[in-house]
Amino acid sequence: MKISITDRETYTLTTQTIDKLIRLKDGDAALLYLYMLRTHGKSTDKQAAEALKKSMGEINTATALLSRMRLIEVEADSPNTDAGSDVSNAADVAPIAEPQRHTQEEVIAEIKSGSGFTIVVEETTRRLGKHLSPDELLRLYGIYDNLRLPPEVILQLITHCISECRNSGGGRLPSIRYIEKVAYTWEREGVFTIERAEEYLKSLEARKSARGKIKQILQIRDRELSDTEKRYIDGWISMGFEHDVIAEAYDRTVVKTGGLKYPYMDTILKNWHDKGYHTAQQVDANDKRNKVGSYNSRASGRQSGQKHGEPNREDVERMARMLVEIKKES
Repeated sequence: MKISITDRETYTLTTQTIDKLIRLKDGDAALLYLYMLRTHGKSTDKQAAEALKKSMGEINTATALLSRMRLIEVEADSPNTDAGSDVSNAADVAPIAEPQRHTQEEVIAEIKSGSGFTIVVEETTRRLGKHLSPDELLRLYGIYDNLRLPPEVILQLITHCISECRNSGGGRLPSIRYIEKVAYTWEREGVFTIERAEEYLKSLEARKSARGKIKQILQIRDRELSDTEKRYIDGWISMGFEHDVIAEAYDRTVVKTGGLKYPYMDTILKNWHDKGYHTAQQVDANDKRNKVGSYNSRASGRQSGQKHGEPNREDVERMARMLVEIKKES
């Protein structure tokens, strides 16, 4: 994407930068980033607030969000930002794929410093009910330093992980490796504030509830969904179908194939989604139109010499496509 501004200057944003700005879901942060890009990162927070008609609080919050996503760099001894002459390059600094390596000495020094990480270690130790090993401390520090998650967000994340593990049965507590894995997901989703964490957890709970209802529709009992099943179901959820519509697609799949065939069912739902059918009423109205069209087609076929009971070519081609999908699944 290229953004053309005045004086024929052109600034190029990398895909990574654009994705991070989208994940922030914060208009003030995106606006501040563009302003800094236009001023080559040489403006103060007060100048930004005046130019963008924002309060200092809004500018500070936007600055913190951009910093945590590593879109800009904030000087430790100054409240002002300094992204250098090319702000867009800041997005490529210290990618998550190659996290900074830390030493035991660095971690111990950080704990002794009394920083926010000290609180994270103390609370994690208390909540997990054990002393953390050197490797676990390194991983926890990686979440704090590499991912730039604030202490309060890390503690919220750990609370979530503990709740998830207990609800899954057995009453076990999460490992630091599991917490680290979830932390990377939060970083990718742009969860850098308590408010965003609460919003994200609500969306997870809503998706979990929807999955449970669809799981009942699919007659799946006494086992968890596989990752593949979750991807299919999450796709249907994102399309916005009513549960009655998913139940109807399941019923038609079982009748036609003799069981639950995800590719076949997915084809039905994608076809309805493309046509804008997301409610039972819309699907029913479509069925009625198809019946009328089928009757007219048979009448036309008899007039053109098509024998009674001879399959319609379009029906044959559609069934062939569905059989190919079923073979892929098997």
